Amino acid sequence: VAIDVSHSMILYGEDRITPAKTVALALTELIRTRYPKDFVEVIRFGDRAERIPDRELPYLEAGPFHTNTREALQLGRSILERRKQPNRQIFLLTDGKPSAITEGGQIYKNPMGLDLKIVNRTLEEADQCRRQGVVITTFMIATDPWLQEFVEQLTRVNRGRAYFASPDRLGEFILTDY
Repeated sequence: VAIDVSHSMILYGEDRITPAKTVALALTELIRTRYPKDFVEVIRFGDRAERIPDRELPYLEAGPFHTNTREALQLGRSILERRKQPNRQIFLLTDGKPSAITEGGQIYKNPMGLDLKIVNRTLEEADQCRRQGVVITTFMIATDPWLQEFVEQLTRVNRGRAYFASPDRLGEFILTDY
């Protein structure tokens, strides 16, 4: 489960982090209780991606970070590479817009619009996940059409799934499945 903690998750007075945490908590609880033999890890991502213990989920806050979706996918894929289960997937909880990538240990950031360099590197990682049998299921916590367009591209490239919901109507997801 990879959860976006970038600044855009609280931008313009819209709280997207609380619904994302709600979904993350529900997913981890579901997996741990209904599927106790399955494996679940939590990744927090902003400028960088890192593993965190489940117990930190309720206390996550969005910070002054960009969105390094590519690194979150890379970390998720590397964790799953060591697992031999046939059903390997990353649950990505985000508002959709990648605005950073890591290159040579440095963070390249561009919060203005959708930077093609960032978008293309992120889509390449989604394709790498697909080639290694890792399905990406995205929970998009925003309704902006241009942000949804990126998530649709990511879902198409990975042949995964995307659920779209506004932060205030979390129970009303719209599913796109490739």
